[in-house]
Amino acid sequence: MPKKTILVVEDEEKLRRVVGLHLAAAGYDVKAAGTAEDGWKLADQVDLVLTDMKLPGMDGIQLLEKIKQQNAQTPVIVMSAFGTVENAVEAMKRGAVDFLPKPFSLDHLSVVVDKALEVRQLRDENRDLREALGEKYQLDNIIGHSPAMQEIFATVMRVAPTRATVLLAGESGVGKDMIGRAIHMHSPRKNHQYVKINCTAIPENLMESELFGYEKGAFTGANFSKPGKFEQADGGTVFLDEIGDVPGAIQVKLLRVLQDKEFERLGSNKTQHTDVRVVAATNVDLRAALENGTFREDLYYRLNVVPMNIPPLRERKEDIPYLVDHFAKKFNGEISEGAMARLVAYHWPGNVRELENVIERSILLAKGPRVEADEIRIDMSIGRARPAATSADGFLPEGMTLDQYEQSLIKEALKRANNNKSHAARLLGLTRNALRYRLTQMGIE
Repeated sequence: MPKKTILVVEDEEKLRRVVGLHLAAAGYDVKAAGTAEDGWKLADQVDLVLTDMKLPGMDGIQLLEKIKQQNAQTPVIVMSAFGTVENAVEAMKRGAVDFLPKPFSLDHLSVVVDKALEVRQLRDENRDLREALGEKYQLDNIIGHSPAMQEIFATVMRVAPTRATVLLAGESGVGKDMIGRAIHMHSPRKNHQYVKINCTAIPENLMESELFGYEKGAFTGANFSKPGKFEQADGGTVFLDEIGDVPGAIQVKLLRVLQDKEFERLGSNKTQHTDVRVVAATNVDLRAALENGTFREDLYYRLNVVPMNIPPLRERKEDIPYLVDHFAKKFNGEISEGAMARLVAYHWPGNVRELENVIERSILLAKGPRVEADEIRIDMSIGRARPAATSADGFLPEGMTLDQYEQSLIKEALKRANNNKSHAARLLGLTRNALRYRLTQMGIE
């Protein structure tokens, strides 16, 4: 890592020399100036400025202001023999990162300088990360040449600058999170947080505290207060993945956040306010959940302001070659024409996520630099609909009523999921609450 450069602006020559030698011994490159005018000429070449407040001609506060106008990211530390509270407050108000009253120890100087440079590095890294994310989720970088995806992209660009709530529907693996992030990165909120919440992954008894936070002592083990996801995302975007799995009691609180932008932490009566945009996603039909009473109608209409249905990969096969080329480059491989034909012919029940995994696995296990058709590592039968033995009229399995057939499917799903209700619900294309409702009707705990 290159050395950091520090500019010392001090009219007292002895102090300027002592500070410079100390910082050089600590591993920094040091530039020095006896006046603010001379310091200003060097300010754009350094990582941090250490300046006296009282200088001949232009003073340290004026230098501070000029530096902040030129580059607000450059940290400035102000020194002064007049170490009053008023001087410190004035320096901090004008943008100084710290204030050093004279006389100070060289050890204390090192601590202040190291801290200021560490903060700058973190800010630079965060800025670079935001810029990288912004580039990644530009629509030009999300692959979709099909008319269906072009329509999705056009909707993103129309909706992103607004405050509208968006409901993304589509099978698992189609890229709902990427579309949600694209909406965020094309919105005025892009410099604030994008907080993703997987509603299926949070246990029901912890969901309220995760979403809305809690106060110290709110429950056993709550040894300190903690903000929830909606507080963390203030000014930004909350992405609610698998919104259909949210329990009824939490649905009421989400409705309040959407309507009034307010909530209370668990264990508190103090109302918190938050400015967030909500993008929700689901891989099940929420209208079916409305019919069986597991999802609130008023919440559904609050979420469904701008509905967007992301098509499965098998319905936009013209995108597959572009996606294959993208993933092949990502994993440093090459796909033959025969392999490409096989990939296009497959029905992709796991959508883009499955395609990426198949390309990575096939490239890793290929015998040569190019993946041939027989080296594509997929089971072509997975996800195919299998015909069942049917009754004489060809509709239901022989000897079964509709209720019996539904119960047999639910029991088979529970068996395959080792009685994990969330997993079984996903196998059946239901929400966790919808499955619970059916189990109750069947008399199964």
